[in-house]
Amino acid sequence: MATTTNATIKITSSDLHAVPLTLEGSSVLHQMFRFRWAEWRKLSQAEQHEIAAEASAALLKMENDVAGQTALFSLLGHKGDLLVVHFRNSFDQLKAAELAISKLRLSDYLEQTTSYLSVVELGLYESSVKLYRELRGKGIEPHSPEWNAAVEDTNKRQTEAMRPRLFPQIPPNRYICFYPMDRRRGEDKNWYSLPIEERQRQMEEHGLVGRRYAGTVRQIITGSIGFDDWEWGVDLFADDPLIFKKLIYEMRFDEVSAIYALFGTFYVGVRCPAAGLEGLFNGKLPD
Repeated sequence: MATTTNATIKITSSDLHAVPLTLEGSSVLHQMFRFRWAEWRKLSQAEQHEIAAEASAALLKMENDVAGQTALFSLLGHKGDLLVVHFRNSFDQLKAAELAISKLRLSDYLEQTTSYLSVVELGLYESSVKLYRELRGKGIEPHSPEWNAAVEDTNKRQTEAMRPRLFPQIPPNRYICFYPMDRRRGEDKNWYSLPIEERQRQMEEHGLVGRRYAGTVRQIITGSIGFDDWEWGVDLFADDPLIFKKLIYEMRFDEVSAIYALFGTFYVGVRCPAAGLEGLFNGKLPD
């Protein structure tokens, strides 16, 4: 059992535990596909209709799966033709969704170019700093039974309070922008070597920009450390794609982005409900 005294303990940022608490929610899989147009055009209209109807029925069911949701987007540019986004309650359910796509006859005309695996993540920097300072002031050491109990209690309370954000619905907006990102680690600048209170300060500043766009864009952050090649995935949903440019550009001027952010490939797509799939393959974008 940790002991405390009446003496004042001077606590500095470097004294605090470095790793912030995080909450995890929905499991998320992004699948990017090229469509084999040349092979598709060899099919008769009847065959195309049959294959598209089967895929539409399956995707319609997946759009409102009891374990989550799936959404289909038509990608702009050369990076692919289709983006399928799955939100589920577990990796097993993600695998079931992936297998459901692969079993469709349509999959014979799809070539998966890449994918991204992650989980919805909320970082608790403010709560972490507050908790760590309190525990440090009581002389409680990291990973001790008292420490673990306090962390578990905080995680439990925050999970209940933030459940809607941890297990979100896929926003219904017309456009999506997805990209992965890292925090820079180099010879001179290393995000992970900063004291936790300094990282908290920078993230609060970063978050202020996003909150100014709250009425026009929905942002969902997913963590992918240990799951994929980058550390986070970012999904932005909006009805006006120019908002993506304005938001991301403004965020580039934040200290945390200007100094530490590394960005991967950007994917931008137009939403295609399952009912509009056959029309998409006939060159018609859903209204």
